[in-house]
Amino acid sequence: MSLVEKNAMEDAGLRLSEATAADFFALLKPRVMSLVVFTAFVGLIAAPVHIHPFLAVIAVLAIAIGAGASGALNMWYDADVDAVMTRTVSRPIPAGRIKPSEALVFGLILSAFAVMMLGVLVNWLAAALLAFTIFFYAVIYTMWLKRWTPQNIVIGGAAGAFPPVIGWAAATGSVSLESLLLFLIIFLWTPPHFWALALFKKDEYGRAGIPMMPNVAGIASTKRQIFAYTLIIFPVGVLPALLGYVSFGYGIVAAGLGAAFVWYGWSVLKMPEGDRKMKPAKALFGYSLLYLFAIFTAYLADVVVGRALALPGA
Repeated sequence: MSLVEKNAMEDAGLRLSEATAADFFALLKPRVMSLVVFTAFVGLIAAPVHIHPFLAVIAVLAIAIGAGASGALNMWYDADVDAVMTRTVSRPIPAGRIKPSEALVFGLILSAFAVMMLGVLVNWLAAALLAFTIFFYAVIYTMWLKRWTPQNIVIGGAAGAFPPVIGWAAATGSVSLESLLLFLIIFLWTPPHFWALALFKKDEYGRAGIPMMPNVAGIASTKRQIFAYTLIIFPVGVLPALLGYVSFGYGIVAAGLGAAFVWYGWSVLKMPEGDRKMKPAKALFGYSLLYLFAIFTAYLADVVVGRALALPGA
């Protein structure tokens, strides 16, 4: 297209998109997607049935696309918030590389594609759960809870906790107590993870008008609640072993990871309120990412090793 034609289109209000493939990939929130895919994969493998490898790949791919679609819809709606926060200002929409309308259409198309692919090729229960998860994250959390209540992360955390349940449903066509325990681990992990971030990003959330817990209830209350959640997640992380879903080898690992989580929570609780560097909060935020990855890795390893040892002649 010539420069004259391009200028004519821009004058008519039809500005061409300058977005690259990398920009659209960034809309998918790939780092968040990686955790979603991993926890969904653990749920799928932990299910006590054999699923054909092709269907397993399709299920994980559909869940990944659905998670990416949620991220794109979140970035579309939250572009105004992202523009005033240093950690998000370089995202494609506030940076001007992608138009909001492009992100909206992109997210809607991916959402429909992911749900239909999972439903047609795997099963409709898993597809329905994926559709509900996308709706919950994009509408209930992003459009309502995030800007309305300091409990936004607590309630909205359900969206990020569904992937192992979806993975389990993809394999079995059902939901079980074991899959709901995996859901509960992520659900209880979410508040201390995000509130630690909110502590050292308090001023930015304030400028954006987001009612995060430190901005509404204060730093002292947030620190107490973070510590309380670490105390709760400690026994919940061990519970699958106590109920016999996995071995006590997993239980020992989970107990160690949970104890470290409590220690980091205690460090945050004892952090001086006037501490501007907030190193304990930053350390807890970093450790929380390690905790979720490690506990699901331990769960996956325990399931795989347990099945290998149960094979005849093994």
